[in-house]
Amino acid sequence: MSQRIALGFGNNVDYEIVWHAETLNKLVAEHHICDAELGRSKDINSERELVASILGYVKAGQGGEQFVSDSGLIERFANRFQKKITLGGTPVRAAIAMSKLGHTAALHLVSMNDDVRRLLPLGCPWLCSNPRDSHYPHLIVQYNRGALIQANDIRIMAPAANRLIYHCNADNVAMRLNRDFADLLTNARALLVSGFNAMQSEERLIARLETLCELLEKLPADAVVFCEDGGYYDARFRRRLQATLGSRIDVYSMNEDELQEQVVAPIALDDARTVLAALDWLHGRIPAKTLVVHTRCWALAHGGGAQQYAAALRAGVTLATTRFCHGDGWKLADYRAMQARQPQPATARFAAAVNAHRSDSCCVPVVAVEPRNATSIGLGDAFVGGFMTALAG
Repeated sequence: MSQRIALGFGNNVDYEIVWHAETLNKLVAEHHICDAELGRSKDINSERELVASILGYVKAGQGGEQFVSDSGLIERFANRFQKKITLGGTPVRAAIAMSKLGHTAALHLVSMNDDVRRLLPLGCPWLCSNPRDSHYPHLIVQYNRGALIQANDIRIMAPAANRLIYHCNADNVAMRLNRDFADLLTNARALLVSGFNAMQSEERLIARLETLCELLEKLPADAVVFCEDGGYYDARFRRRLQATLGSRIDVYSMNEDELQEQVVAPIALDDARTVLAALDWLHGRIPAKTLVVHTRCWALAHGGGAQQYAAALRAGVTLATTRFCHGDGWKLADYRAMQARQPQPATARFAAAVNAHRSDSCCVPVVAVEPRNATSIGLGDAFVGGFMTALAG
């Protein structure tokens, strides 16, 4: 049956490890890692490179997503820590969040196994493009502000909380599309397009985008195509997707790290004029009707039709902040309580400046919260879930 909301296209199992500084300190010492080596390499081929990558992000207080050459490396590293098994991929995490708000969505999956079957939200029709079970877990590393690492010559205190994703997922790399998903799109009000960032073959990407364009023809003409960015294995593929889908993208959404990656120049996220100038420049490169940026302090729609997404922006930041405070265990009452809270004064001023300065922009501030144990995993997915729920009507 068709749903009001359809969510595609990739999915996976997540290993969410519990941060343990002592274990990381031991690994730094064991692998003789020094501060000068901390940073990001395109491919990660060893535990040593994985630890150096993690600490490079922590030092900067940034989030990110990177490819690991061997899925077994993820298994071995995760086994050094306590971990929780959850479902990942923006479509599935968004669907789980939407289900708590009383909405179901049609799901396109590329990977299936017992964990996926066990944890999928009830009532959501789904199709999988892989006829066989497979298991390629993603490593999810969450760290809090003030996380401390001290070993060898390394002295790190995280300036902000964030999350990291490491994966070696053949299903997401292949990103096979099931054409039967078209049957679930005929009455949809909105479709999420995500997951193509993991692909590594341009030839295969072109083929998948051709199939995606065929699927888009099954959508009602007034349906919203919402494209969520991601950490692309090859930045050129982002441009290929943007150019191929063109003006059929109604909303192109990204977080602050993805915005920064595309603009390249440093952006002061607390300066309205700087942010708007960056979005003006980016809008000239991305042929979407509206750009959306979601950050820890605000969410902003920019471009044609921005004002029509005000309620969706509010729902997105409310749901993301609810998850930030309460993690997987959040309840509908927590969401409703978050709706009643006041925004942070600084972010309220930023939003007011944006809204006063430009009629083609709409900004919503994040409310003031100080959770004892913050969750930084899945916040972007929660934002998408809230945004899409508002589009369901």
